[in-house]
This record gives sequence, structure tokens and C-alpha cells, in this order.
Amino acid sequence: MSVQPFLQHANPIEIDGSTLEGGGQLLRVALSFSALTYSPVHITNIRANRASKASKKSAGGLKPAHLAAVKWLAGATAAETQGMVNMSRDLVFRPKPIYLRDDGLDHQANTNQQQHPDQIKAAPETMQIWNPVFEGDRLIRKETHIALNTPGSVCLILQAILPYILFSVSPIATPASSSVSDKDTNVLLRVVIKGGTNVSMSPSIEYFSQVFIPMLVKKVGLPPIKVKLIKRGWSSGRADIGSVSFDITPLVKGARLPTFSFSDRGEVVRVHVSILAPDTHAINALKDEVTARLLEFIPNIDILFPVKEISMHSRRLYLLVVAETANGYRLGRDCLYESKFNSTTVKGVATRVVQELQQELHHGGCVDEYLHDQLVVFQALAQSKSTVDSGSDALASLHTKTARWVAETVLGVTFEDDGACEGIGLEVGEEFQSRKTEKPEKLEEKVEQLNL
Repeated sequence: MSVQPFLQHANPIEIDGSTLEGGGQLLRVALSFSALTYSPVHITNIRANRASKASKKSAGGLKPAHLAAVKWLAGATAAETQGMVNMSRDLVFRPKPIYLRDDGLDHQANTNQQQHPDQIKAAPETMQIWNPVFEGDRLIRKETHIALNTPGSVCLILQAILPYILFSVSPIATPASSSVSDKDTNVLLRVVIKGGTNVSMSPSIEYFSQVFIPMLVKKVGLPPIKVKLIKRGWSSGRADIGSVSFDITPLVKGARLPTFSFSDRGEVVRVHVSILAPDTHAINALKDEVTARLLEFIPNIDILFPVKEISMHSRRLYLLVVAETANGYRLGRDCLYESKFNSTTVKGVATRVVQELQQELHHGGCVDEYLHDQLVVFQALAQSKSTVDSGSDALASLHTKTARWVAETVLGVTFEDDGACEGIGLEVGEEFQSRKTEKPEKLEEKVEQLNL
């Protein structure tokens, strides 16, 4: 039986947003899978575990950065939504396959129009989400822009939409005089996001550039992704909104992400240290302290300093330490120190970060705690069984367990005790709903078991 009519007309997959980690990651992963497979989802209790202790109703729900990702994916998939408003704790998301849209183009929701929480917003059918950029008649790239009015995390927005960008085919409208052919639809995609680049409780742009993206390209096998920091954005000190552009080469139509294996880490051959501090004196002091701590830990190690930058504020201090191994793996730990800088800050921050990195390396795995959960999406989408060695004594973090639970709930994949996963082998441009699958009652039974 074809799953197409079942998914298009049945009730959405129910996802309790308070499960396990119960934060924004659950929302991002669920929407990524929903958008790529056109599986409708209903997410309740959104970010319930982020509610304040004083009042369960005063926090949680969709913040501007979460809402920006939801709106972009809704526009890209012409989704019908309910609850797509700021602070909403309940969201229905029904993406529409390209062949069911009025004109077959990617679309963009009207981000200026507020939706009442109980109002069902019909799928947008009028505006493109990708804007073509030409040199003469030659299409050189497509661009999309996401702008926040607050320093919400740029990296978390990209994390939510990156799988869709990589695995979907984005047709565009082009001038009648242009020479665009079918092969041109796989041109470079540029995503420009305005928001925060160094934000508490979020990956920094340095971590993304030095750990996350290199591992996706070199070890997972994704096409090149280039990052350009246009302006730094901070959540600490005086709130500043920054901007980053990401140049993404999507997977070609018909391709599948091959199986990948993170194994045999190898010895640490060099360490990369990035420092953002209030002034030159603080930078040099932190550099000396980190160097001393690293040499105690790994004598004679080669230490590089790719970023040394004045943050211009006493409450803006950031340190990232990345270990690079002989087999090309990168593990990192960092600290965004948001209290006022003083004489004891340098030693405390340097000691903390180096000790945390030492603990990451001690377990012998190929990934740090933060990268581990971000690979779950790609394990679930890849072809055949992918494995990630997280170390002999390293337990899966709550974020990793949450991402796996969402993948099992939405896609039906299974993660083994060692973290291995037989992915669905999603084909770029595939109408996933056309796959032959179990009868609806059996699929609902499986989802219910996973929720239990």
C-alpha cells in the first residue's frame, strides 16, 4: 500500500515536546524530518523543560529564533500550519509535496503576518523562498535570507534547516531570456542569517566552523560548506545582532548520503585555540594560561591560534579549544563567560575548558558531547548502517537520546545500543510518501510503542 494518501490525510504524528531534553533541539529535529519526508507532525509542550521554575507558563514555547526556522521551513515546503506564533507551545506542521503545490515552486511564508494560535494558516503559494542571482544570463547561485531582531543563535537556525537544504530539490522561476537548464538547479545555495554568533547555551560560529562543518564534510561525506562571518553577534554585554553567510553545495538529485563510520580516532596532533576577550591584555593572558594548561596535559603539542579578537566589552569572553587528531577528527570544548571580567577569570576559564577537553579525549571516542547529537539526523537519513564511536565509557547525552527518540518516532529507524543506525537512505528529490510501507494501523502501533 502506498503511504502517500495515508500521510497526506491522516492525523499528524504526535510528538510530546517535553520528552527527555524537552528543549529546542527536539523541535528542530522533528521539523527537519517532517519537511524532508512530508510527514505532518503535531508538537505539543514545546520547550516545556525550558520553562522557569517560578512559572511553567512564563517560559518555554517558540522564541524568535525557533519561529524563524519554523517559518522558513513552512515557506520552503508550502506547509499548512497551526500555532506558528511567538511563544506558542503547540504547533501543527503539514508540509506539502512539490507535486501537490499550485506551481511547483518553493515558497516563502509572509513573516510579517502574525497567526493566531488557533488559526489554521493555509499553505503559502505565492512567493519564492530562493532568489536567483545571475551574471548575465548565467545562474551563479540562489540566496535566502533570515533576519532576527534579537541575537538568537544563527547556528541553531542553520542546524534546523540544513538537512532540508542538502536533501531537497529547489526549483526556481527564472527570466524567460535566461539559459538555465535542469542541471543548473543544483547551483550553490547561499543562506544569510542575522542573529547571534556567540550566544549562551548554543554552539558558537567558531565551533560550527572548526568542528561541526569540517566533520560533516570530511567524515560524513557532505559537499563543501563555506562559512563567512560578516558581523559578530552577542547575547552577553550589550546585545548585538550579527550576520553570517553559509555557502552550501547541495547533494545532487537522485543521490543518497552513503553510510559513514566515525572510528579509530588516532592521536592528537595539534590543538586550535580561539580567544575572544575584552582587550589585548586579556587575550594574551588567556593565551598564556591555556598554553600552560595544554602543555601540562599534552607535552610538546603543536598549538595554533586561528582566532584572537577583541570583544570590546568586559562581559564578553569566549574560549574554544579544539583537538585535531592524526585521522582527521576534531573534538572541542568551549566557554562563553558572561560575568564581568576580573583577575581570576583567566585561570578559571582556561582550566575549565582544558579539563573538559581532557575528559572528552579520555573516553577514546571520535566525537565530543556536542557533535554527537548533531550527527543523529544524518545517521537516520543515510543509506545503510552508520556508526559513531563516542568512546568506551561515554554515555549518550540527553540531547543525543532526544534526537534518537525523534528519529525513531518520525522515521521509524532504530538505534542500537552502540549508537549504530540503519538509515532510511533518503534520495535527493524523492517523494518519500510514495515508498511502500506498512499499513497505517501498523505504523500507528509502532509510533505508539516508540512514544512509550
